[in-house]
Amino acid sequence: MKKTIIAYFSASGVTKSVVLKMKDTVGCDIFEITPVNIYTNADLNWNDKQSRSSTEMEDKSSRPKVLNKLNNVGDYDNVVIAFPIWWGVAPRIINTFIEENNLNGKSLYILATSGGSGVSYALEDLKSTYPNLNFVKAKRFTGLENEKEYKEFIN
Repeated sequence: MKKTIIAYFSASGVTKSVVLKMKDTVGCDIFEITPVNIYTNADLNWNDKQSRSSTEMEDKSSRPKVLNKLNNVGDYDNVVIAFPIWWGVAPRIINTFIEENNLNGKSLYILATSGGSGVSYALEDLKSTYPNLNFVKAKRFTGLENEKEYKEFIN
């Protein structure tokens, strides 16, 4: 049986709640991608062009530092990378995670949370940034999914 881990970044708790539901349903491990500097409400104000999230997303080379690393990534066949969609794509901290962990040979699944944005542009952006990685599929979750939808996503 293939071993799966969900590595997730959650700025406001929405992504974390989806991940916890999926973990309980499919029986996988989880790993929280924690920024060294936690995002405040002011940092997340997308209407403020000077907010931390706005300036990070404006700069494609931005790589926010993470507090922890996934030291045992080699133990997993499947890695679900979960995040809220920011400006149509993955937050830059997801790039930090991908670049600090050897995901070569892993089956990667993108789980994105959003109230309205689709996940296809985020997936295409990651595929073009990391063409050597095996992105299997992506899906947007709202937290209202049922157990069957969680199981079908990873299987």
